Amino acid sequence: MHDAEVGDDGYGEDPTVRRLEEEFAARVGKPAALFVPSGTMANQLSLRVLCPRGSLVVAGRRQHIVIYEHGAAAENSGVQFHLVDDADGTVAPRDVTWAIEASAHHQPSVGLVCIEHTHMPAGGVPWSLEALASITRVTSGSGVPVHMDGARLFNAEVATGIRAEVFATQCTTVMTCMSKGLCAPVGSLLAGAEEVIEAARIERQRLGGGLRQAGVVAAAGLVALRSMIGRLEEDHHRARKLAQAVAERWPHAGCDPEAVRTNIVVFAHDDPDALFTHLRSQGILGGTIAPGICRLVTHHDVDDPGIELALKAIAGAP
Repeated sequence: MHDAEVGDDGYGEDPTVRRLEEEFAARVGKPAALFVPSGTMANQLSLRVLCPRGSLVVAGRRQHIVIYEHGAAAENSGVQFHLVDDADGTVAPRDVTWAIEASAHHQPSVGLVCIEHTHMPAGGVPWSLEALASITRVTSGSGVPVHMDGARLFNAEVATGIRAEVFATQCTTVMTCMSKGLCAPVGSLLAGAEEVIEAARIERQRLGGGLRQAGVVAAAGLVALRSMIGRLEEDHHRARKLAQAVAERWPHAGCDPEAVRTNIVVFAHDDPDALFTHLRSQGILGGTIAPGICRLVTHHDVDDPGIELALKAIAGAP
């Protein structure tokens, strides 16, 4: 970051930003990409450039773009969500079909379908390629674009053995965070067709996301993309250990260790405040994602001794 070559990205003149955008686009099999400050902004840009105002966005009711972006879709893009069940982390093709066909029965038309891969509230669940392709088969005939919130797309790649490019081929646009398991301090990328990304560049400016000498943070994104993907399996392995401890301590908390394939452990607890007060006293940080729903996440800074500490803390937790 200290040695990064920089320029004015507002004019497209930052060589490090351009290199990151080009490498990410190639990595996910898209013609172009745009570097943005956050995954939320990337998601919001996809809404602005793909979904006409007043139309529907079909999405799982627990997706990040629906419940963890402070209602930004309504504020920024004038769209309406058509929410469907995503208890297992995926969206059913029949639900997408129903929403699209409903426009012939005096209901709003569908302008976009969004999927989340991996699905955080379901416990970091990756989509199967067949499940994703089943959504594409539904949308392609009606011309409805698909946006992938792939904040943890590379966790899915490592967990499934399917290249990110193969997953991304099923979608019109794909977003990935450099600042999750890939360890960069800040930044996400949105990839898609050149005309889509050019439109997103304009919308980025409208949302206040225009960047100047951004190569200092894009350089960290290059490190993330080039050298941090392979180590994600370490996070996955440690998360499974956490899940096993949670399942043993609270058998009815809804945590199935066999279903924990990436780096997120989600479970129910009657008193999260008491739980996290106890964990903090032992040097363990976690949080909630809904009332009574707790989340623990593994990452590069959680090593094996840290996991052993967490396992002991969980065993003695209220």
